[in-house]
Amino acid sequence: MTNEERLAILHRFRIVSITEGISMLVLVFIAMPLKYIFDLPAMVTYVGWIHGLLFMLYILVMFPTSRKLRWHFRTALLGLIASVLPFGPFLFDRKLRKQEKTIEERT
Repeated sequence: MTNEERLAILHRFRIVSITEGISMLVLVFIAMPLKYIFDLPAMVTYVGWIHGLLFMLYILVMFPTSRKLRWHFRTALLGLIASVLPFGPFLFDRKLRKQEKTIEERT
């Protein structure tokens, strides 16, 4: 596998990760308060559905990414843990950016 292919795989995962992280923040910090403070439950229904789809996409993309990029078990586990924490994907992205720079330096 070439470094360009590795970068493309990593870039695709980063996009999915950040999108999933944003959807979780919208769910937790916007939709949930609207439901419980202002009695507007519809937002949780729609945002929750979107977040659920993005979460499944995150998991579906993470496993092939970890295999193709030969992540250590610890890195894959951190990716899984990051997916369930509100700011986790953004923290995990810092690690991914370092990996991206390492791959770019080898090119």
